[in-house]
Amino acid sequence: MNHSDSAPPIHTHIFDSGNQAGERGTRLVVVITALMMVVEIIAGWWFNSMALLADGWHMSSHAVAIGLSAFAYAMARRHAQDHRFAFGTWKIEILAGFASALFLLGVAAWMVAGSVERLFDPKPIHYREAIIVAIVGLAVNVACALILGQAHGHGHDQHHAHDEGGHHHDLNLRSAYLHVIADAATSVLAIAALAGGMVFGWAWLDPVMGFAGAILVAVWAKGLLRDSSRVLLDAEMDRPVVEEIREAISTQPHWGRETQILDLHVWRVGKGSYACILALAGQHPRLTVESVRQCLAVHEEVAHLTVEIHASAGNGHP
Repeated sequence: MNHSDSAPPIHTHIFDSGNQAGERGTRLVVVITALMMVVEIIAGWWFNSMALLADGWHMSSHAVAIGLSAFAYAMARRHAQDHRFAFGTWKIEILAGFASALFLLGVAAWMVAGSVERLFDPKPIHYREAIIVAIVGLAVNVACALILGQAHGHGHDQHHAHDEGGHHHDLNLRSAYLHVIADAATSVLAIAALAGGMVFGWAWLDPVMGFAGAILVAVWAKGLLRDSSRVLLDAEMDRPVVEEIREAISTQPHWGRETQILDLHVWRVGKGSYACILALAGQHPRLTVESVRQCLAVHEEVAHLTVEIHASAGNGHP
């Protein structure tokens, strides 16, 4: 005889419909980034600075990617009450983060190609003017980072959502923040390259800094791509909450030693929120759907729980 239950969930959650502070912050940063992008591209072309031109085109891709983040927030909010999304619209934001990571990899590849071209075909650089533009660009990037950092703090207060490490888990906002930080880093590299060329005559430093910036951007993109793809592919079975569920079931003294976990699936459905399907086998009369739900009620991160209880273990294994 089998028993199962899937509703109501252990905890009633309104699944994340978008970080409103993050949405406002990303919209503002898109406008600022787009304006500075135009300035840097024109200045880089006019003053023959590969580092400055690379920073400008780099910033253009970030404007698109951050715009994608803002769009994802808006779409998640718009469809928050759409019942076709079984666990809410949070993964729209994760999808935007994944796409932003791909943008970053494309930017890194473009920076490498441009730097190779400029290394073998150097052109005279107007260092002083280019440095001024690069410094302005750095100031803009720092301002944008502060805006998104403040949005991160507001989003934390709004959702009270934490992962196991106690950190707010907003990959969409993180992707926008990484784009801004990458812009700031390439601005610093551009300033260093231009200063070295102006003071010491090291014209080769300009394309070399382009290579350095590309490597830095690629490393950040790889980390964001890894984290966002894990969520999209539901690769969450190595999370601490999984072992905590196993331990809670195996150490429960009221169900008898013959109780076994036949099936266990855990996946993320929100910022620090998980859904869980759990199948148990056992004969003890106290082993009920309600007793299992009470046992796991301490795990607030489990927002939705489906429990099945089988009268015998059969041939299943956890």
